Amino acid sequence: MPRNTRRRPEPTHPATEAIDLFDVLHALADPTRMTIVRVLRAEPERACGTFPVDVAPSTLSHHFKVLRESGVITQREEANRRFSALRAADLEHRFPGLLDTVLAAHARTAPAAVPGTAPAAAPGRETA
Repeated sequence: MPRNTRRRPEPTHPATEAIDLFDVLHALADPTRMTIVRVLRAEPERACGTFPVDVAPSTLSHHFKVLRESGVITQREEANRRFSALRAADLEHRFPGLLDTVLAAHARTAPAAVPGTAPAAAPGRETA
C-alpha cells in the first residue's frame, strides 16, 4: 500500500499592509499567545511544539492560527515540522512601537510568564 504523501497546505499570511490593528490586539490579548510572542521576541525562529506552554496540541494549533492570521507571526514548513517567527519588522512598519509597548506592559503584569526570557523594555525605558 502506498504511503500517504499528502502534505499540509502551506500556511497563509496577510500582507504587511493588510495587518489590522484590532486583529493584532485580539491576538495579543491571550496569555498563551503572549508567551509565544515573548519567546519569539527572544529567538528568531522556533519549532511549534517547543514552546513553554501548558495547553493541548490542538489548542496550541489554534493559538498559532490566531497569531498567524492576525499577522503577528509567520510560519513555514520544513519536513514534518512547522517553524514560527515573529513578524516584528512588519508590525513595527504598520504600528510603530506597538509590539514593544504591549510586551513591556505584559512583562510588568506577568514577569514570570516565560522562564529564561528577559522582560521587554519599552523604547526609551530601561528595565531594573
